[in-house]
Amino acid sequence: MAESFNLKQYGIDTAEVIRNAPPGALYEYAIHHDRTAAISNTGALMIRSGAKTGRSPSDKRIVDLPASSDDIWWGKINVRLDERTFDVNRERAVDFLNTCDRIYVMDGFAGWDPKYRIKVRIICTRAYHALFMHNMLIRPTAEELETFGDPDYVVYNAGKFPANRHTSHMTSKTSVDLCFERKEFVILGTEYAGEMKKGIFSVMHYIMPKQGVLSMHCSANEGDDGSVSLFFGLSGTGKTTLSADADRHLIGDDEHCWSDDGVFNIEGGCYAKAIGLSAEKEPEIFGAIRYGTVLENVVYDAETRVVDYDDVSITQNTRASYPIEYIDNAKIPCVGGHPNHIIFLTYDAFGVLPPVSRLTPEQAMYHFISGYTAKVAGTEMGVTEPQATFSAGFGAAFLIMHPSRYAELLAQKMEQHHAKAWLINTGLTGGAYGTGTRMSLKDTRAIINAIHAGQLDDMSTVADPIFGVGVPTSVPGVPQSLLTPQNAWADKSAYDATARKLAGLFQKNFEQFADGSSEAIRNAGPKA
Repeated sequence: MAESFNLKQYGIDTAEVIRNAPPGALYEYAIHHDRTAAISNTGALMIRSGAKTGRSPSDKRIVDLPASSDDIWWGKINVRLDERTFDVNRERAVDFLNTCDRIYVMDGFAGWDPKYRIKVRIICTRAYHALFMHNMLIRPTAEELETFGDPDYVVYNAGKFPANRHTSHMTSKTSVDLCFERKEFVILGTEYAGEMKKGIFSVMHYIMPKQGVLSMHCSANEGDDGSVSLFFGLSGTGKTTLSADADRHLIGDDEHCWSDDGVFNIEGGCYAKAIGLSAEKEPEIFGAIRYGTVLENVVYDAETRVVDYDDVSITQNTRASYPIEYIDNAKIPCVGGHPNHIIFLTYDAFGVLPPVSRLTPEQAMYHFISGYTAKVAGTEMGVTEPQATFSAGFGAAFLIMHPSRYAELLAQKMEQHHAKAWLINTGLTGGAYGTGTRMSLKDTRAIINAIHAGQLDDMSTVADPIFGVGVPTSVPGVPQSLLTPQNAWADKSAYDATARKLAGLFQKNFEQFADGSSEAIRNAGPKA
């Protein structure tokens, strides 16, 4: 049963405060008080996030104070905010929360390892946001909730209320502000639930490396033999899909830490992309869409409540949030040993990267720092050919410290625990966008299975002439014609020109990291 709760210590004196309501109660609140709420034919709560259907990274701000300033990677990712402006935005959020008839509190943990977990308090105005964070945080037991005490970090989600565009440092009516010294996070002008989740991730990216723990934007799973694999990749590369493997145990789909004891998940749930979802392609995720799951911004039949996962009329970023135990073979608690395999996933819309390649330690650092994937033509106005996207650490938007800090930790841990590194192209083959075809999920899974079975450990490789990575000469279950990308192109000269173009983009992007990288890492990139 939902618990009445007092928030006066934050200056909030709303008449009704609902703390850690169970999913059933949050469903009722959503249906009664949120006109966008509906229940799918499988029992999931369908909801609209409002005008914003994705994160607003350009509106993210971090308060610049002496205790944390020297640790922060200032620039376009982490934009400075003064403490006075943070106070203005915090007061605006608290004032709005005080006007609401009811607000919701969700207390939970981030980090499955008790040695490193933090206590998080979410204060929000929509039942859907509370249910979302009920799924995404680690849910405390009744005894843990009773003794929860003061949280380590507080999130004030006043996303229904806009920021004042005339306030200093504001670029729009949206503002997402984090203060490490005050351990507070303020959201204005966006109701997209992912801002809360990624805000906590940003916190972990700050506090974990200071303890010698590597925080990572990756999924993780474990075999019956205890072997652990990490999957790094930007949105759309298959990170969630490939880690949800019926033959392995899911540790988590998005956010992890690597400590001296092994790997642990930061979250208590999964946040999967739902575009194109089907029982045939992704049975584990499809089966998780049931009572307790939040479905964001999906289109559904008004009579049958059946979801059309192929409809992108609202957004291409439809999402499903569900507790990790909804994946049948999830490993609870979500911890594992030291990783055996580091797998970098990229959607190469240029169609020139091999479907699988073995990386040297130096190449692994180069590709981790680069964080490459690509946008395809037609996804944005004016985009008529593939566009390379580079995001350091495969998640630069969430990095708080300089990428080299995370890369150094990764290199140390990989060397210490003898982890192997692989680059997997889940994008196009046989040509660039408009000509090439996407790597089939079947072939990619066969590659991953071969890696896990150790079938590629001693396989002979051929160095790619431009990218230098080691391409296996054969992979069980994968057509030989796919392995060497130039062989899959009808026009070999077009392949060569496209590959050299992408190599040049890699080189240009890496210039910003060259001074902080060793000569061996600098030389591990492609040769244009």
